[in-house]
Amino acid sequence: MDKILVTIPLFDEVVERLRQHFEVETCGEQAITAPGELAARLQGKAGMVVAGTPQVDALLLQACPGLRAVCSMAVGYNNIDVPACTARGVLVSNAPDVLTETTADFGFALMMATARRISESEHFLRAGQWTQWRYDLFAGADVHGATLGVLGMGRIGQAIARRGALGFGMPVIYHNRSRLDGAIEAELGARWVDKPSLLREADHLVIVVPYSPASHHLIGAEELALMKPSATLTNIARGGVVDDAALAEALRARRIAAAGLDVFEGEPSVHPALLTVPNVVLTPHIASASLRTRRAMADLAADNLIAALGRGPQAGRPPTALNPEVLAPG
Repeated sequence: MDKILVTIPLFDEVVERLRQHFEVETCGEQAITAPGELAARLQGKAGMVVAGTPQVDALLLQACPGLRAVCSMAVGYNNIDVPACTARGVLVSNAPDVLTETTADFGFALMMATARRISESEHFLRAGQWTQWRYDLFAGADVHGATLGVLGMGRIGQAIARRGALGFGMPVIYHNRSRLDGAIEAELGARWVDKPSLLREADHLVIVVPYSPASHHLIGAEELALMKPSATLTNIARGGVVDDAALAEALRARRIAAAGLDVFEGEPSVHPALLTVPNVVLTPHIASASLRTRRAMADLAADNLIAALGRGPQAGRPPTALNPEVLAPG
């Protein structure tokens, strides 16, 4: 029986389903992220379940020659070197689609909390500082009718645009590497603009691009300087897409009004400067964290691993393989 490693805490029911097909080693309550520990625990393992960490690169693959499948319950896979896996015949999968609507719900909620200064006002109340009503007490920015800017118009970006346009009457502008089909633009009421125009025109900017070397610090000091002083920025993409140090400085100087961040460079560490500015809402990478969606993500990772290692009704046909060519006959 093949052995596998589950590198993250996971639903007991999903682990039990994996045990029906494999000898399963789990991580306990703490995810395995250290390269040395991961390489040691992968010895003799044919597959593993991961999320947004740990790093799966050529060095790890070289140290674990028996590895045949890396299955992630996240949609992003910048922690996995897919070309290196393909070169060694290792199947890689992720978990798209199942988290789109839940993540869009959260992204929109985070944007609204940022615009309406919800975290800032709650801290004020909890500290016992609320003694009277004032006309300007935590007066923020309207969401309804404001211009929504979406950077990255994939599945989640489109779902956010739909919420803004249909639910809140927001004009929607977007920037993407490639323009959407005209019919989709019409359905969303969305207008393509270049990146500088997006930054200048958006009242509320939501970032939903995948992370890659090309998107590292896609939003830095220069881009922040183009935004309106009244604008907000919400990042539910990946840490590293935004230069957190530059953002903290822009927030401190009120060059933009506020930010909502669910992802961070070097997470779970957070840039210390972000912890000292009041006009930012911070959440610990929980955009997909509804119980139903997280269970669907875990189930899809299990489905992929079971199929990748030749078990179950989809044996040899993992449903969301990123490099299915490694399983091609011959």
